[in-house]
Amino acid sequence: MNHQDHINDLHKKLDLLLKKQEAFSKEVAELQNELKLLKAYEKQQPVEKKTLVEEPTFKDTISTNAENRKGLFRDTYHRGLGGVCSGLGNYFGMNRYVVRFLWILLSLFFGLGFFLYIILWMAVPKSKTTSHNPIKEPIKIPAQKPLKISNELEKFIGENLINKIGIAILIIGIAIGAKYSIENDLISPLTRIILGYLLGLGLLGLSIKLKATYENFSAVLVSGSMAIFYFLTYAAYSYYELIPQLITFALMVIFTVFTVIAALQYNKQIIAHIGLVGAYAVPFLLSDNSGNTYVLFSYMAIINTGILVLAFKKYWKPLYYVSFVLTWLIYVSWFVFSYIKTDDFTTALTFASIFFILFYITFLVYKLIKKESFETLDIILLLTNSFVFYGLGFVILNDHETGHQLLGLFTLCNAMLHFIVSVVIFKLKLADKNLYYLIAGLVLVFITMAIPVQLDGHWVTLLWVGEAALLFWIGRTKQVPIYEYLSYPLMALATLSLYQDWTHIYIDYYLFDGSEKITPLLNSHFFNTVLFIAGFGFIHYLQNHNVYKTAILSKKKWSKWLSIVVSAIIISTVYFGFFFEIRHYFNSLYQESILTINQYERYSNGDILNFKTIWLLIYSMVFVSALSMINIKRIKNKFLGHLNLGLNGLVVLAFLFSGLYMLSELRESYLNEIPSKYYQISSFHIIIRYISFVFLAITLLVSYKYLQASFIKLTHKTLFGVLLQITAIWILSSELINLMDLSGSIQSHKLGLSISWGLYALFLIVLGIWKKKKYLRIGAIALFSLTLIKLFFYDIVHLETLSKTVVFVSLGILLLIISFLYNKFKNSISDDVED
Repeated sequence: MNHQDHINDLHKKLDLLLKKQEAFSKEVAELQNELKLLKAYEKQQPVEKKTLVEEPTFKDTISTNAENRKGLFRDTYHRGLGGVCSGLGNYFGMNRYVVRFLWILLSLFFGLGFFLYIILWMAVPKSKTTSHNPIKEPIKIPAQKPLKISNELEKFIGENLINKIGIAILIIGIAIGAKYSIENDLISPLTRIILGYLLGLGLLGLSIKLKATYENFSAVLVSGSMAIFYFLTYAAYSYYELIPQLITFALMVIFTVFTVIAALQYNKQIIAHIGLVGAYAVPFLLSDNSGNTYVLFSYMAIINTGILVLAFKKYWKPLYYVSFVLTWLIYVSWFVFSYIKTDDFTTALTFASIFFILFYITFLVYKLIKKESFETLDIILLLTNSFVFYGLGFVILNDHETGHQLLGLFTLCNAMLHFIVSVVIFKLKLADKNLYYLIAGLVLVFITMAIPVQLDGHWVTLLWVGEAALLFWIGRTKQVPIYEYLSYPLMALATLSLYQDWTHIYIDYYLFDGSEKITPLLNSHFFNTVLFIAGFGFIHYLQNHNVYKTAILSKKKWSKWLSIVVSAIIISTVYFGFFFEIRHYFNSLYQESILTINQYERYSNGDILNFKTIWLLIYSMVFVSALSMINIKRIKNKFLGHLNLGLNGLVVLAFLFSGLYMLSELRESYLNEIPSKYYQISSFHIIIRYISFVFLAITLLVSYKYLQASFIKLTHKTLFGVLLQITAIWILSSELINLMDLSGSIQSHKLGLSISWGLYALFLIVLGIWKKKKYLRIGAIALFSLTLIKLFFYDIVHLETLSKTVVFVSLGILLLIISFLYNKFKNSISDDVED
């Protein structure tokens, strides 16, 4: 079997080498053909060698793809800011400095230049700069005086710029003359409108006549005539009321259709833009504040359809971008300032849907029929169209009495629409996989959004964690990175949702009337937590399984951190899941313990809250001890080991500070007779103390085992020794006080503590000398110093004479013994070797 595998491997390598040889052969043939073409080109150039200076041109030796390819592109090489003006100059054959000058004028006088520039900057793709290095023959040319500048600039000004400036001045002149005639009442309104139409018809007729010989000039005249028709129709309707609204509307549509036809005939995108801007301006110009928004949006839908068909037919994508921006700007402006939910609900929702579907279809047509490559701008357009529509629809429905109940269905309908599109693309293989993944991602996004919109409570958490696990499974097993990426935010949402559920469910029970009682562990809330852990456990399994490698290239470090984060979520969820159940159980008991004796007396069993703290600390010690043993025996992870040791230390300190105090409160309650009249007091108030000591010892023991584990690699273990000794003296002191209280020797606390601290300091000195641990001896000296400070500044004031004598003599003897030990073992002490 191994021999056959080796043969198969050799065949595969041989096939790979043959494919490479074939590719190299093709490349050599292409280079040979290119070389032949260049040699043929050289033979055709002898006449040009005699030319002193080549034909002057304003093009640089470095040009952009915008100059070499059809279509509108931003010229990033000659850019002043974003390359928009340079790109327009390349597209229309104009000098870029002239375009910039005109754009500055447009910004200064009309305020539109800035916004149009931003829109075009986002909408128009940038060109890829390519360097042209023509093959030049070494021609020796005698020095000549520089020739005069070519006639190209003059030609550009005469043939392109002057006619555009002229038509603009003509329109301004007509407007000034109309204004003058209106102010002085020289001619009647009807005559003004008729004369204006005649002038527009004259320009149109002249443009038709000149089209054959002067096409560029003719195109400018057509644009001017259409602009005159638009604004004259607006004036006739708005100022003089000579034309009814319906006829005005029809005329505007006719003008727009004619402008589109003219753009097609002349093959000039600028004419289509004039028609588009004029068409979108008309609804506002014709507005009489009658609230007839249905006619307004119907008109816009018709205009959009025509313009988008034109944009597709001629591949004029800037028309699509401008139409997209203007449509949604007009709609949102109307919605913000004029929408009345009682009157416009149906109209608003209907036309938002029409505009969304219209632009969605146009987007898909470009991708599926024109076979465009998938770019960043496509993501922006698709997401903007989808979420603008969804946001508007959500607000419209949310403000409606009936619509408020349909928000989840509306969200699912969005998901279903994208799902149908993604299925069609996948089944028919109409586009590249990136487009499919983006639309499929939108399906998942809207399904995810539908969950909290329609559902409440823990169902949201379950569905989110289930969806995250499913996406992560698809991403890993099918090697599709986009699904793995989509699972990450869902993991975060599910985790936040679970924590939010906990805050609502496990809030302190005694703040409420106690009407809701939850059975510990056997309730839907805890079951929700268990399913959450199962979902993330499945993700963790896939993340760490050798078979399912991530498809995200060069992301080893990211994969490592993902494993850490998922593990942290699982561990914290397991801990807090049981923690809140225990906490809630004792809060429930406390709520039930409240007794009302009379109008002025009310009792509650505070011991329950003390027991709650103790059991939570015991549970925490059990949890960190179990986690320690699992890591030591099975996982053996260094990072988890360091984190676990830190948690162990925090739990021990929490017990010393809080747990011992609660145990003393339980002891006081046991010795106090007042609570026993209403609540049962038992010896368990004392026994719980020693139960907790057992689990404290287990926690310290597993921490010690961590120090012995080879994978932890701790070089300094002094901190654990210090913590152990602090814990020991703290527990001994607490137990001494506990025994004295139980025996009734309350007055001997101070004496007993001072002597016990001195004895423990002696024990540390002996242990430090025996084990050659310097930190133990220093700790003993510090403890003895603390004991002496307590003796002179506290004990001496409150103790009786006999007690003072006992404590002074005892401590003095202890100090002498310590000094003797230091002198006896001074050589051994000097040879200490610390950890």
